[in-house]
Amino acid sequence: MEHASQIAFGRMDQCGRLAGTHDKWDLLAALTHAAAEFELSHRTLGVLKALLTFLPERALSAEPDSAIVFPSNRKLMERLNGMPESTLRRHLATLTRLGIVSRKNSPNRKRYARHSGDDTALAFGFDLSPLARHAGQIFDAALAAKARAEHLAVLRDRVAVLRQQLMDLADTAADLLETARKLLRRKPCEAELTRMAAALQEEIASRTPEDPPRQTALPARQMSGSTGQNERHIQYSIKKDSDSEEPHAEAPCSDPVRAEAEDGTAEKASDLSTVVRACPEVQSYYPGRLRSWQDADRIAEMLSPMIGIELPVLSDARAAMGRKDAATAVMCILEKLATIRSPGAYLRRLAQKARAGQFSTAPMLNALLQKGQRAEIVS
Repeated sequence: MEHASQIAFGRMDQCGRLAGTHDKWDLLAALTHAAAEFELSHRTLGVLKALLTFLPERALSAEPDSAIVFPSNRKLMERLNGMPESTLRRHLATLTRLGIVSRKNSPNRKRYARHSGDDTALAFGFDLSPLARHAGQIFDAALAAKARAEHLAVLRDRVAVLRQQLMDLADTAADLLETARKLLRRKPCEAELTRMAAALQEEIASRTPEDPPRQTALPARQMSGSTGQNERHIQYSIKKDSDSEEPHAEAPCSDPVRAEAEDGTAEKASDLSTVVRACPEVQSYYPGRLRSWQDADRIAEMLSPMIGIELPVLSDARAAMGRKDAATAVMCILEKLATIRSPGAYLRRLAQKARAGQFSTAPMLNALLQKGQRAEIVS
């Protein structure tokens, strides 16, 4: 995909076709995800959002000159919470230079409109139609950015798991463990994460006995609850979705070992149904879409920015407690959103507890279930 600086952004394609209409807020959200691709800062996007608020309709037409807004700099500064005019001019120039918006200047370079009855006959200002004309490229760039972010999240999780494995093997290699810890506290690139994963794997391999004790699988009916937990611990040590804080009580299952092999999350459907019963609020956002732990993970990722949890915070929680528990925690936070001042800080504290071995989703779910039962009794 060509970079924004290499394309005729804001123009029609070679065949002169137009892209129809698109929801302006969907376009802004996609452009936000692909901000790095188009060299856009969050403040420039804020100025674009302010311009879009002056367009009454949600549908943004691709027809040239069909989406002209004409706010004064003073009005824009008010809508941007007092942004200095020099800063506003700089961001407007960036949007124009990149072709995300285009200017339609009046003879005296003022922004205004001439009306004929109830219709706008002539308008001078900023034309927002280039957004709609290149919606396809914007959405493609957003998908590519999301895929890159997911890939980086997987690499981060892998480094976190390998680091924990090395910590469990020995108290030495302190320098490598500290380097990995510092790496996970910032936003490393793919190459850095790949190198760190390779270094951790090499160190783990050098410390792993060549002939580890052979483990004999026992029939499920002969395994006690604690034995099942030990087996889970062995199997989960190389899986991201494991949780040492998981409650020891097992859900009814005739063959837990086989169930874990078939389901990478090592969770039973009954556990997911418990989350659904405890957190009904998520259904109002995504009705009928929570059918598996993969669905829960995706929904948590979509919900997090909506409720004030930044994606790096969610990624950190996944590394600390596993994707399953992180998704559960996000849905519990949504359920208690009215009483939580800072959802992002709240999830960060839960991740810290998980790293200290002091976190379980069971108390959160039980409290929500009891609250729901009391509400049913009252009603």
